[in-house]
Amino acid sequence: MKPLSLLIGILIILGVTIKTIKAEEHNKRQKERNVTTQVSVNEIKQYLSHILEQRTSSNVINKRENLLEKKKNQRKIRIKGFQNKDILKRNKNHLQKQAEKNFTDEGDQLFKMGIKVLQQSKSQKQKEEAYLLFAKAADMGNLKAMEKMADALLFGNFGVQNITAAIQLYESLAKEGSCKAQNALGFLSSYGIGMEYDQAKALIYYTFGSAGGNMMSQMILGYRYLSGINVLQNCEVALSYYKKVADYIADTFEKSEGVPVEKVRLTERPENLSSNSEILDWDIYQYYKFLAERGDVQIQVSLGQLHLIGRKGLDQDYYKALHYFLKAAKAGSANAMAFIGKMYLEGNAAVPQNNTTAFKYFSMAASKGNAIGLHGLGLLYFRGKGVPLNYAEALKYFQKAAEKGWPDAQFQLGFMYYSGSGIWKDYKLAFKYFYLASQSGQPLAIYYLAKMYATGTGVVRSCRTAVELYKGVCELDHWAEKFLTAYFAYKDGDIDSSLVQYALLAEMGYEVAQSNSAFILESKKANILEKEKMYPMALLLWNRAAIQGNAFARVKIGDYHYYGYGTKKDYQTAATHYSIAANKYHNAQAMFNLAYMYEHGLGITKDIHLARRLYDMAAQTSPDAHIPVLFAVMKLETTHLLRDILFFNFTTRWNWLKLDNTIGAHWDLFVIGLIVPGLILLLRNHHG
Repeated sequence: MKPLSLLIGILIILGVTIKTIKAEEHNKRQKERNVTTQVSVNEIKQYLSHILEQRTSSNVINKRENLLEKKKNQRKIRIKGFQNKDILKRNKNHLQKQAEKNFTDEGDQLFKMGIKVLQQSKSQKQKEEAYLLFAKAADMGNLKAMEKMADALLFGNFGVQNITAAIQLYESLAKEGSCKAQNALGFLSSYGIGMEYDQAKALIYYTFGSAGGNMMSQMILGYRYLSGINVLQNCEVALSYYKKVADYIADTFEKSEGVPVEKVRLTERPENLSSNSEILDWDIYQYYKFLAERGDVQIQVSLGQLHLIGRKGLDQDYYKALHYFLKAAKAGSANAMAFIGKMYLEGNAAVPQNNTTAFKYFSMAASKGNAIGLHGLGLLYFRGKGVPLNYAEALKYFQKAAEKGWPDAQFQLGFMYYSGSGIWKDYKLAFKYFYLASQSGQPLAIYYLAKMYATGTGVVRSCRTAVELYKGVCELDHWAEKFLTAYFAYKDGDIDSSLVQYALLAEMGYEVAQSNSAFILESKKANILEKEKMYPMALLLWNRAAIQGNAFARVKIGDYHYYGYGTKKDYQTAATHYSIAANKYHNAQAMFNLAYMYEHGLGITKDIHLARRLYDMAAQTSPDAHIPVLFAVMKLETTHLLRDILFFNFTTRWNWLKLDNTIGAHWDLFVIGLIVPGLILLLRNHHG
């Protein structure tokens, strides 16, 4: 069923890795995210020793039973020799089945313990302990544990990335019917990572994975049918795939609020990457903590929110959230009061679920006109929690909160009109409030809008709009957490691990992941693909990102065709992409590039006047373009003036001196070299 030698190798690798990492000091990222787990190492050891004792005692009992049976059977042989063989065979089969059952049950228990440790642990060390349990469970034949181990080897969770071993495990699991393994093999085939690049095979794997219920496969197929990637473009088929995933995700959102994940763009300037606004820098976090302890109420509420849902790269920590909210509430913050009410309404590790306490804090916040508090009171009346069910009261509070712009209240109003909860159904009003809430990213509002467009309820049916909205909901699920792990892997220099994670998200249709994967590939720092495949694959991903509206990606496609990266040089195609980026997205870089091509007649008809105009537009669009445009225009004007002077002919410009032959192919650089010293001299004389 499984390659035992491979699993033993995995156990050895994990053991060595854990010992090595235990000896190292915690780096900054570990310090950021390190908290004490509720499941101690002693508990794990006790559990394992208990299992071992059970196995030992069961072996002793089995031996005694076998001995007794043997003696009993020997006596029976003398009486009924012909029956002895059947009895022994039955006893042997029974004992073998019992042993297999015990072995399987033990593997299941180890896997469940590993899941518990993984869910409650935050530090890297404790996560490694969880994977050690998975490894032991996998060695006992637990398929889910084997899937976890294969994923760990593929993504290099602990600095041990072994794609070959991962593929062997996935292939073994796929034979057992694992839809997760089939999805992984489809992904690896689609990129040619560790396997032959084969889109047809990838599509087969995804189809089997989807049929088995794997939501990643369903999402990938939805994106492929939406975009026409190796299949005929079919909106209705895409809709059916995306709807399956969105229905499940919406159900989870109705039970608990989803946690948004920051999607950092690696295409940001390197100097801004470490202090990217999407991820809170450790030093800045320490500064905010200092301000919060000094009594800054706004910072207290902000840190409370970040810890409540786990934002900006910080771990979700209900105790810290409650600590900051209580401090701010004591200082009179209505927002803090409302968030404390929310914590008591939902219940968590820091506070027990208590409708009465929730009502108290929501009322305190609402009395100050706070939208979150008003919405909280509306929820209590709508659900009949701690107060009698009262749709009229709920509607009143939701309306007040919605007027203040709170998206959750706008969604609840929309839902009341959509479902007719306590009021007449009104799909037009439902659509209005769903739309208002969706503008702030409220996930359930987006889901119900998609539902209305998919069925033509209250609006004209639009398959394309429904698919785009369902896609947005699907991209909010837990797999988006890989954006953070991929980003931290990239920052730590683990390029291969980062690329694999971004590439999987890119396959699922995430535009940010597509541009990040392309960015890593074109840097040629990764080792999991052959160098000659990197530019063509990067071009493919830039193209997918550009189709989804990424202006930077559109410019990149133009660059690839201009320089011949991953494709043949084609100035005309390059100019086409620059034109799209300039006209549709008003991209300054595209305007500048297009101006240069008009100036020199590359792939398009030479037009000096249009070149000047595009240079000016680039400067007006972006302040960063001012200096490059200044030099470009000065060069343009100077070279044309020189040409006119050399020929003393201002009317027949087609008869200019061919500077390319006299000075060289890069004569324009020579002219810039003359202009720059002249400008420096002028500036020095001016200051002197």
